[in-house]
Amino acid sequence: MSIATDKKTSVHCLYHWAEKTPDKVYLTQPFPDGRVEDITWKQAADQVSCMVAHLTTLDLPERSNIAILGKNSAHWILSDLAIWSAGHVSVPLYPTLNGETAGYVLEHSEARLMFLGKMDGKADGWNDIKGHIPDDLPIISLPMSPRDDTDKWIDIIAKTQPGEPRLPDPDDLATIVYTSGSTGRPKGVMHSFRTMISVADGLQQLFPVGPDERMLSYLPLAHVAERAAVETQSLYYGFHLYFANSLDTFQEDLQRARPTLFFSVPRLWMKFYLAINTKLPPKKQKILFNIPLLNRVVKKKVLKQLGLDHARAALTGAAPLAPDIIAWYRNLGLELLEVYGMSENFGYSHCNRPGQARVGTVGVANPGVEHRVGEGSEIEVKSPGQMLGYYKNEEKTKEDVTSDGFLRTGDMGEIDKDGFLRITGRVKDLFKTSKGKYVVPVPIENRFNHPRAEAICVAGANQPQPCLLVLLSEEAREELARGGDHKALEQELAEELDSVNAACEAHEKLAFAVVVKEPWTVEDGMLTPTMKIKRNVIENHYAPKMDKWFEQKSKVVWE
Repeated sequence: MSIATDKKTSVHCLYHWAEKTPDKVYLTQPFPDGRVEDITWKQAADQVSCMVAHLTTLDLPERSNIAILGKNSAHWILSDLAIWSAGHVSVPLYPTLNGETAGYVLEHSEARLMFLGKMDGKADGWNDIKGHIPDDLPIISLPMSPRDDTDKWIDIIAKTQPGEPRLPDPDDLATIVYTSGSTGRPKGVMHSFRTMISVADGLQQLFPVGPDERMLSYLPLAHVAERAAVETQSLYYGFHLYFANSLDTFQEDLQRARPTLFFSVPRLWMKFYLAINTKLPPKKQKILFNIPLLNRVVKKKVLKQLGLDHARAALTGAAPLAPDIIAWYRNLGLELLEVYGMSENFGYSHCNRPGQARVGTVGVANPGVEHRVGEGSEIEVKSPGQMLGYYKNEEKTKEDVTSDGFLRTGDMGEIDKDGFLRITGRVKDLFKTSKGKYVVPVPIENRFNHPRAEAICVAGANQPQPCLLVLLSEEAREELARGGDHKALEQELAEELDSVNAACEAHEKLAFAVVVKEPWTVEDGMLTPTMKIKRNVIENHYAPKMDKWFEQKSKVVWE
């Protein structure tokens, strides 16, 4: 019997492919013991239907909020689908949350049940989170869960007959996504099945995507970027999804997947670039990349080493990536396209089209998207992916959405005559020097590009001039620890600083660069789960040392 004839929602899509291509592999999951499991579309639909039957026996109130906590895995996606197919709403939690925030999300969302997946006590917040999970919250453990004293997905599926899934209405509430909270308490962004599927619907108008694609899922599924670019697309187009086991096996996982479409964030594009520079220094690249015929062989080899030699298109988003780095990848032969979106519009806003990319911009508005520049150069967007509002926070919804339905993005930018959008900074990132002049950090940061700098942050609120905080790459830090040449690196950083300052207004010129000692990580709160810098946290951390650094009057300061 045909259960889903169209692809109105992600649930419809699951049953569509289970009927059309039952034996085709949908999900490939590696395990810590080296085992790799393939799950076909039919197996996926059967597991979801069995879990639907189980959830129905729990007599949960209609449209209950159900939490999912865990790293990306095949069963994370199956849980999401089971929650929806049983008529409930999914509430994903980042595995890196601190305990207090996780407790807040569970309480604020009034979660009735939680699916608990793969966690990592060392890197994740599990050790902190576990003490904040309410004692009376029922838990279903997915494979690789840290708890073995709860009901288990595998056991439930083994002893339960499939239930009848409920195909949702596109306008039903599907999920509440809590923002990563780089400032204050996270807000619950409400999305319907329609707003979620709009991403896939729009993508097919931009470039051809089909059931033969392969993608690797490794950025947090609790964030809309991964859910839009990976979960929703794979369900809509019926393609093969691979997962990563751990950071240590990432390269191996990437080689297994050989993705045809690849989505990443600037911090990781930068890490890949720095890793290649360590093996093939930029001076050598310059020579090899300019030798006819040989250059093609070398570039192909570099892409193969990255695991991206099959990628037809690669996307970067969530934060700005320096134009030089984008140009470097494009020169390798990788179609790297910058895209732009927010939690509030399910990542569906702007993107650069293949063959028409304009480096330094986030492209033009996606099909169905309207954009304009509002007060104070703030970008305002109206998108088919726009949220229903913030959960239990009507006041904030009214504040962030204009009376004619445009979302106030909080990003500053300009739209050129061809409709390309250039992001120039965050409204909240502006800061004043002690001379009363405003500094916009992002354009300055985008101009600083040193092959050994992994992340940077322009700081210096209430100081006479701004300065630059520089986090060196892991390779550079290790080399210096082994007695590498501090003086040469200092000279290079000073020269890069001069070249950045040459393009700055007098009040924006960077007084000095500080090479920071400790890495910035998601775990220490310096980065968001998509690895954007948390500017306020970083600035507050280094603020007590600022006066002393200014007194040193050096161009490069070592923390």
